[in-house]
Formats: sequence, C-alpha cells, structure tokens
Amino acid sequence: MVFTEKTIADFFEMQVEKQPDHEFLIYPDRDLRYSYKEFNERANNLAKGLLAIGIKKGDHVGIWAKNVPDWLTFMFATAKIGAVLVTVNTAYKSHELEYVLDQSDMKALAMTDEFRGTSYIEMLYELVPELKTCQRGHLKSDKFPFLEYVIHVGQEKHRGMYNTNELILLGKNQSDDVLVEAKKKFDNNDVINMQYTSGTEGFPKGVMLSSRNILNDGYYIGENMNYTNKDRVCLPVPLFHCFGTVLGIMAIITHGATVVMLEEFDALLALSAIQKEKCTAIYGVPTMFIAELNHPMFDMFDMSSLRTGIMAGSTCPVETMKEVIDKMNMTEITSVYGLTEASPGFTQTNASDSFEKKVNTVGTPFPNIEVKIVDPETGEEVGVGEKGEIMCRGFNVMKGYYKMPEKTAEVIEPDGWLHSGDLATVDEDGYYSIVGRIKDMIIRGGENIYPREIEEFLFTIDGIRDVQVAGIPDEKYGEIVGAFIIKEEDADLTEEDIRDYAIGKIARYKVPKYVFFVDEFPLTTSGKIQKYKLGDIGLKLLEERKKNGEL
Repeated sequence: MVFTEKTIADFFEMQVEKQPDHEFLIYPDRDLRYSYKEFNERANNLAKGLLAIGIKKGDHVGIWAKNVPDWLTFMFATAKIGAVLVTVNTAYKSHELEYVLDQSDMKALAMTDEFRGTSYIEMLYELVPELKTCQRGHLKSDKFPFLEYVIHVGQEKHRGMYNTNELILLGKNQSDDVLVEAKKKFDNNDVINMQYTSGTEGFPKGVMLSSRNILNDGYYIGENMNYTNKDRVCLPVPLFHCFGTVLGIMAIITHGATVVMLEEFDALLALSAIQKEKCTAIYGVPTMFIAELNHPMFDMFDMSSLRTGIMAGSTCPVETMKEVIDKMNMTEITSVYGLTEASPGFTQTNASDSFEKKVNTVGTPFPNIEVKIVDPETGEEVGVGEKGEIMCRGFNVMKGYYKMPEKTAEVIEPDGWLHSGDLATVDEDGYYSIVGRIKDMIIRGGENIYPREIEEFLFTIDGIRDVQVAGIPDEKYGEIVGAFIIKEEDADLTEEDIRDYAIGKIARYKVPKYVFFVDEFPLTTSGKIQKYKLGDIGLKLLEERKKNGEL
C-alpha cells in the first residue's frame, strides 16, 4: 500500500476543490501570486494548447529554464495529458543539449532566452538551423527527427517557435472535453517525468519516473516535516532536479501548502523571501545555507517564522547544521537521502529527531520502502555498524533508464532491489548514516579510507568553513589523501597547521598528504559538490607547486 494511487493531475485537482483560493505559488521578488484555482486554470489552458498542436500521451516535452513562473505550468500541463516532462539542466551547453535532444526522442522543447550569459536561442539555432526558416509547428530537423515543436517560455516571438501565451490562448479556445478525454488514456504508473542523472561517468542517463513514484515520495517527505496547508516553503533549489520537483513541489501539493519560489539561488533574495512571506521552511544544499549564514546582511532579517526545511545533496557539516538550528530557528530541520533513480528519497530524519540523529544520520526508511546494507563484494547483508552498500526496494524505484536496458539491469536487481553506489552503516535504532560513495572511497596502498570520516574530523579545526576530502592519484600508493579547504575570512591557517593537528589524532594513512586552500568547490548547477573533479584539481595544483619550487 502507498499513500495514493492518483495521478499528479488528479491529486492536484482534488486539492483545488478543497482550497481553491489558498495561495499555491508566490514569486516574492516580482509579487506574482497564484491561488490553487488560478494556477490550475493556467495549467489546464496550457495543457489544451499542447493537445491542440499535437502533443499527446507518452510524448517527450523538454523544459530548459531556470525556475521561471511557467516552469511549473509546463510540469502540470504535461502531467494532465500524460506527456513526459524531460527536465534539462540549466548549465548544459550545446554538446550536452545535443545529446539529450537526441537520446530522449524529444518531441517538443520549451525554453527561455538564456541562463547566466549563455544564449539558449543561439545554441538551439546552431543545432537546429531549420528552425530559422520554418513555420512554427512545422519543424523538420535532419539531426533530430523526433523534434517537431519549440516553445519559448515567455512573451517574445522567435522564428520557428510558439510562445507560452500563444499556447495558453489556443488552449482557452478548446473545449474542456479534450482534456477530460486525454486523462482517460493514462494512469499513475505511466512515466510522467524524466530526469537526466549528472553523468559523472560517460553521458547522462534518462531516469524514468511515474506519478506513483514521485507523488508518494513527496508525501512521505512532507510527513516527516509535519507539513500542513499552513506551511510556506521557500524553494531556491532548481526544479530540473528532484530536490525541487519532488522534495519541494510534490511534498507541497500533497499537503496543500504554498511554494515561495526563487528563479535561482541568491542568498540575499532567500533571506528576504523568508521574512517577507513568513516562510516556515527553506531548502538547500549545505553550500546554500553557508552562503545565507555568512551573508553580511544576515542579522537584518527575521527568521522567526522558520521551523523546518531540508539540507541535502551532499554531506551536512555538523557545525553548519548547528548554526542553521540556532541562527535560522530551524529546530525541525531534516535531511533526505536518496538518488534520482529512487524518486529520489528513501530515508529521512524526522522533525522530532534528536540533534545527534539529525547531524550524524540520514534517518530511517520511508513507509513501504525496504532498505538494506550489503557487502559490495558478496552481496550479503551486513550487521549493525558494518559498512556496505545501501540499497532500497519499493514504490519509489524508477521505471528504468530510457532506452538503456543493460544499464537499468546493472542497478536494479531482478527482485527489485536498487543499487545506490553509496556506502552506509545502520545503528541499533535503525538510523542510517552515509559514510561515502563506493567510487569516492580512497584506497591508499590497500587501506580503505572514507572521506566523510576525515571531513568531519577536519571540521573540528577552528577557522575552517567547509572541507572536502578526495583521492589524488599517486604512483607509489595508487591514491593519497587530499584535503580541499575553504577558510573563514579571518582564519590564519597553513597546510602545516592542518597536518600537525591531524597527526596523532587520526591514523597516519588518513592524514591528508596535501592540503589545498580554495575559494570554492566544483559544483553541479543543483549545488552538489563534484567530488570526482577534485582529484584532477589537486594534480594541477601540485604541478603549480612543482613549477614554483615548493615541492
């Protein structure tokens, strides 16, 4: 049994009937507000507009935009007609876009003008030159035979493209009956959402998710935070990622709450939104919370309305969690663990958990999801406190990777268990802790080293704001330990200080051979630290030291 067997469309419309005038979506910086009823009408009209131009059940519709107001309109409009929303990473350049357009068999692409100085329009015209000369709705691309429609998310007109307003107007002139008929053709087990994984190894894979996957996952996430329709959730994380769409939007709609949206993360705008809209929750990866806490204007804002939220996406530093609870009033903050293939969450701390559990674990499994830890070599389940790969089985496991049956079979066992690739332990209370990634694990001369353990140790040094530990290739040992540290502004730390502090307190083979003071870490656009890049960065920094005669 799960919480609901409704589709996203049916569930949202049920909430509209319950509370039509309740605020659903707010953009505080532009004072744009939609009630549940107003937003539903806009999504219905866009859905009918998409049907009118030829989009139907199972068609793939891409969305390539930051968190603009109509991102969610497209999400719910496609959900209402059984089309599959393909979320495209905002940081993609032409090479990645070309891959996703082709691999996803995308029939339509909805997009904005640009992102952080990169012109999406120019990029697409370069990839699809036929767009410059064709009439909208009549695209015939040699390179992308599936691609028929391009939609500009905005009011401007571009050659070969529809725009959002035109489709909404077109939809207004269609009978509601076409939408009623469209809804009869799919159910909650059909794929409704496709997200491309980060692709740290080779090209990204399209993760196929259903209404049943993500609607139920979002519900249990909201339950762990005690959400009601009185909650107002500040969402500065990207919608193209499960953090935004599931931990955010699905948790919100299943509890009739309100989303306070930011188009992209900005610490000052986030703090302002919390105060202006009296937000009760805010989401972010640790780097976002660190940016908010360290903003020079932080003390000017009232955080008293906050009570909960989610810190997830990467290791949550103990000191950062303490500050968030103490300074941002988030006494009921939680963390969610999972992966896109798991819709994405399958364990979470609870709002009422002790501080110790919140900072040292990723909580307990969701209802109706089985979790186990196995020896990566033998597949045998390990005992309490023993390290192994964490796996799950339940309603949340993806339908598979799009057009990649072999890759799907590599991660989903015949009996339904999903491999995570992450190393974890479980304590006697049933709380799980992530100790690293199997591929993140450093093997130094045969010794297994878990970066998380060293990172938490180094956080005990005064003057360290953030730290990441990664393996650096080495001829003698295979790998050696490198520590990448962001210092507090007034900190006077040296490499020798770090190593001297560690020697004698942790095993010698765990002591960082090299320490690098950096200004930032390589991040994905969703804010996750790309740990796999740190090894290469370390090698380059060592080469510079050699050239300068420092080694």
